[in-house]
Amino acid sequence: MSLRDYDRKTFIADTARAFTERRISKREFLRKMSLAGIGFSGFATTFLGRGRPFGGLTHVGTELSAAETPDDVKNWLKTVGGKFKGTTIRFTSEATPPTIVANQIAKEEFTALTGINVEIEIVPLEQVLQKATLDVQGQLGTYDLYYLDQSWMATFAQDTIDPLEKYKSDKELAMPGFDWDDFSKPLVDGISMYNGKMVGIPFDIPIFILMYRKDLFDKHGIEVPTTMDEYMAAVKTIDEAERGNGIYGTTGQLKSGHYSLNCDWTAWLWAHGGSIFDKNMMFSGGDADGIAGLEYMLELVKHMPPAAKTWTWDGEGQSVSQGTAAMLISWGEFFPGFDGKDSKVVGKMEAAIPPKEKKLRSPAEAGFGEIPHIGHQGGSALALSAYSKNQDAAWIFMQWVCSKDVMARVSTLGGGASPMRISAFKDPRVLAAAKVGPGTTRHFPAIEWTINNAMGSEPDMPAWAEISNNVIPVELGKLLAGQYQSPEACMAAIKAKADELAAPFRKA
Repeated sequence: MSLRDYDRKTFIADTARAFTERRISKREFLRKMSLAGIGFSGFATTFLGRGRPFGGLTHVGTELSAAETPDDVKNWLKTVGGKFKGTTIRFTSEATPPTIVANQIAKEEFTALTGINVEIEIVPLEQVLQKATLDVQGQLGTYDLYYLDQSWMATFAQDTIDPLEKYKSDKELAMPGFDWDDFSKPLVDGISMYNGKMVGIPFDIPIFILMYRKDLFDKHGIEVPTTMDEYMAAVKTIDEAERGNGIYGTTGQLKSGHYSLNCDWTAWLWAHGGSIFDKNMMFSGGDADGIAGLEYMLELVKHMPPAAKTWTWDGEGQSVSQGTAAMLISWGEFFPGFDGKDSKVVGKMEAAIPPKEKKLRSPAEAGFGEIPHIGHQGGSALALSAYSKNQDAAWIFMQWVCSKDVMARVSTLGGGASPMRISAFKDPRVLAAAKVGPGTTRHFPAIEWTINNAMGSEPDMPAWAEISNNVIPVELGKLLAGQYQSPEACMAAIKAKADELAAPFRKA
């Protein structure tokens, strides 16, 4: 490790510690992370106030959560994993469904077969970053696995072992039937890759889909929207017919200064042919396509509960659960909550693929690795530390926790969390959970299609953390509050700040 890289990692760790101890503000933390080349793109970034709508464990003790480990895998865990009996491996993560499920079942299943102990620390994401950074800086090997936000791949690529290469090169430690082709290519490319290297295995993928009140669609003779114009028409029709009954056409997560507002805006921007940055790496949200997307969003706002301007995803999801909004395009992980015990719309909601974009800009025409598509996503990967003192034992656990059986059960045990493997969408336990009730998987076909056909990814550059948290949602919040005379003026203000923040990385 070069002295320059060592100093950079010291800066990252010290800054993360300062934020953890609340000695610096969120704004200052993100600014310093941008300077250090670190971004945050995942939906589940809890320290930024992005806590996901994870409803806790479901189907515990039922057949839907029962292990179905193949006999050859069991034998492999006993004979190969058993060689490392008594070893303890460690990793730290934020509270995602895969992590919580792994923490729940590792002792009774993995440790029981291998004798390998697993310690999982679940902490806020800034602490995950701090711990991983200190570990790689000193090449300590304190943590055997790293949970990585997709925007950290460049920072940690040199400190991890390419899992696909290890699988191919170390046949004895290769889990039978792991099946790398069982991860969709868009998912791997969007979450796990950096400069041709696979940094980690896909571990988590929140994504936007369409969700709607079927009873109201049937009542008013509305077909499921397949275009942006049809979606707007459906919103207006229900809003006009049901507003008197306390039901708005749609809803939003439009709180000023919150990342959730940025998430909504990007979906409408991409769906109208726009991009956040152009191929010259300059902010382009104010071009003709960008303005069309923003005006579409502003029109939708007229048909939302007024309080939507104060909501993050929590309020947005609750507005549907409580029966005050008829449809939305947002995080698929909301859907199980609509069938939850406190919901007023149990069995009334359906999920569908998002409408086709009116126009679509190609990644080549966008900047900083941005992928325009309506299905806004945030994701993470699990990586094997190059400095682990128990690398083989950790590799065995990593394959197990990312195996077909465990990943399928993450979807049933994890409250209807998004599957990471192609096979999970067809797993009998997952299909059996596709019925009305807590932890439902009725929305999985829409998620699968969106991952493979309409997954949108934000720019992959360090300054994006500050731009998406402290610039775009702040200025859009002012626009929604009537503080700008026009959408164009708002976009011009964002452009001035975004281009300045992106300048150092434009030259890289």
